[in-house]
Amino acid sequence: MTHLPSVFVSHGAPTFAIEPGRAGPLLRQLALSIARPRAVLVFSPHWMTEKVEIGFAQQPETIHDFGGFPEELYRIQYPAPGSPEVAARAVALLESAGWPVLANARRGLDHGAWVPVRHLFPDADVPVLQVSMPHTLDGPSALALGRALAPLAQEGVLIVGSGSLTHNLGEFRGGRVTEPAPYALEFVQWARNAVLAHDGTALANYLDRAPHAARAHPSSDHYLPLPFAFGASQDDAPVHVIDGGILYGMLSMEAYVFGGQQIQ
Repeated sequence: MTHLPSVFVSHGAPTFAIEPGRAGPLLRQLALSIARPRAVLVFSPHWMTEKVEIGFAQQPETIHDFGGFPEELYRIQYPAPGSPEVAARAVALLESAGWPVLANARRGLDHGAWVPVRHLFPDADVPVLQVSMPHTLDGPSALALGRALAPLAQEGVLIVGSGSLTHNLGEFRGGRVTEPAPYALEFVQWARNAVLAHDGTALANYLDRAPHAARAHPSSDHYLPLPFAFGASQDDAPVHVIDGGILYGMLSMEAYVFGGQQIQ
């Protein structure tokens, strides 16, 4: 079976679902450049739990976990099936690595999952399941969580860490178009250099290593999918950058593909 890459995706605001910008078509090109996955497993900060949980729903609902956005967004459905079989395999891998894990047959797909996956597979014809983010997770443990699930990539599963490379929503100014903030550009450049250098230690310890880390991420939840996706990749996997730009001056749409072919 083809070894699939792992991917870090910046899912941006929920409006990314209807405003694909630069990143959306590039994610679609990524999906067309790889073998068709058996399933997509998504790690999103919008499902936080005490212990790791895995979604077992046969037909996960589309969760509209946001408010104050255009009505068009609330009408979108992403009816991809789930994959209890892959979910059971994920549970087994996590348990063997020492992670306490729970099965959840009710949880649907939050916007951190269905919004970017909808760009990858617009026909909703590839099974999708989620893994939750424990409240106590940090950079090193996010890396370890990705490593525990890495065998799935050898079994035809596309592993996606969905977050945001910069995520200081306190600086959001009503959606106005502004020039990228210098601190955001510096943080993005640091992250890009770290992934291209395969520096997992730096990625896991970003608060000590990255410029403007606390400003780029007042909380860590949207950053942790990056070390997770890195951990799920092969050590020698080529890294491809998807430059999605920076929206609203502070919200990076950068994505990284660990393995696979270059995306133009």
